[in-house]
Amino acid sequence: MTTSDSNGKRIDETGVGNYFVANYPPFSFWKNDRLLSVQEVLDREPSPEVPLGLYLHVPFCRKRCKFCYFRVYTDKNSSKVQQYLNALIKETALLAKRPALKRALRFVYFGGGTPSFLSTAQLESLVSGLDASISWAEAEEVTFECEPGTLSEHKVRALKTLGITRLSLGVENFDDAVLEENGRAHLSAEIYRCWEWIQSADFPSVNIDLIAGMVGETDENWESNIEETLRLAPASVTIYQMELPYNTVYSRKVLEEGQNLKVASWSKKRDWVRRAFERFQAAGYHVSSSYTLVRDPARTSFVYRDALWHGADMVGIGVASFSYLGGVHYQNLDRLEDYAAALQGGMLPLSRALPSKDRERLIRELVLQMKLGHLDARYFRQKFDVDIAEDFSVPFESLLRDGYLEKSGDTIRLTPEGLLRVDSLLPRFFLPKHRDARYT
Repeated sequence: MTTSDSNGKRIDETGVGNYFVANYPPFSFWKNDRLLSVQEVLDREPSPEVPLGLYLHVPFCRKRCKFCYFRVYTDKNSSKVQQYLNALIKETALLAKRPALKRALRFVYFGGGTPSFLSTAQLESLVSGLDASISWAEAEEVTFECEPGTLSEHKVRALKTLGITRLSLGVENFDDAVLEENGRAHLSAEIYRCWEWIQSADFPSVNIDLIAGMVGETDENWESNIEETLRLAPASVTIYQMELPYNTVYSRKVLEEGQNLKVASWSKKRDWVRRAFERFQAAGYHVSSSYTLVRDPARTSFVYRDALWHGADMVGIGVASFSYLGGVHYQNLDRLEDYAAALQGGMLPLSRALPSKDRERLIRELVLQMKLGHLDARYFRQKFDVDIAEDFSVPFESLLRDGYLEKSGDTIRLTPEGLLRVDSLLPRFFLPKHRDARYT
């Protein structure tokens, strides 16, 4: 983590390292010699009460953002892209034969990379190929991530026709200079142009992503971002705080070239997010998590997020994709050539895995649900037969002392200040061996 040193002293500067907690145990504990557990869980009959989701990774982008650490490619032509889509279809067909996937999908998520990088014809071909093995006709939510400059009016309409129910638009910032500095492929004019098409298509839910603290961000620019987003009035807005993970353009500049990047401090980023949350709430939005506000909670939900954070199974398709199935974490091979070669040989493209223990599954759900801003102790008693208030009394008491937590009966709730820094608080609940280890 980047917010405290080995003595627990708070560090305000945004240094290199992972801040955002996406899963537990840390990815660095997943190993190649545990892949047998994946084959075993795929052949196991699933628990009927556990929802199943599908994640599809589209690793292509027009440009690599300077803060991006995902497996993406910016140099593949249409033929190479189609070869990859064929591999996605083949991987799905192999998985669909296994007992663990013999159930309806509750949610589907197209992530990247940039899913909207694909042409309309490629999207239609991909969906047709997937549908031959696995259907999302019964899914409650199908999310599709978009980069503004890759959309066209025709493509937007096609996405609606293909059954996409939720678009997530990666705006990040409305200022062209900030977008260019951070390596984003789109400029502001493309945001406004595609927004009209999206609104005309009338998707059930549209989300706008923002990032607080991008290189070059200022108070004035951040205020403008809030104003512009409020004016567009999306169904939801998700605000991340800029971090500098390992293996990014920016982190290499810091570690290898000694550059001093003008990334806002953690206190400044929290101040900007605090201001945004206050403004959106004043405009009628409701806090949905530490990152997200929704305009109408009765109409806007996040099946992908809420199902995953409550222990749902999710199978990841594609190069470097992550999965969680029957308590087993695993990741696909993270090089496109290796991924394709495995599938050509009729093998699943598996790379590393970690079968989790009961205690780890409990902690995973606890820390992920804390991002919602509240925990229900009854849920954990019923599912894990554990009183979390007693079992985790030390970290909970420390959060109470620091003013980040409130308790009332079975409800444990983060204060607004706790919610703003939730990712930095979560390692307090990790097992000792996981607290100081590298996250990725």
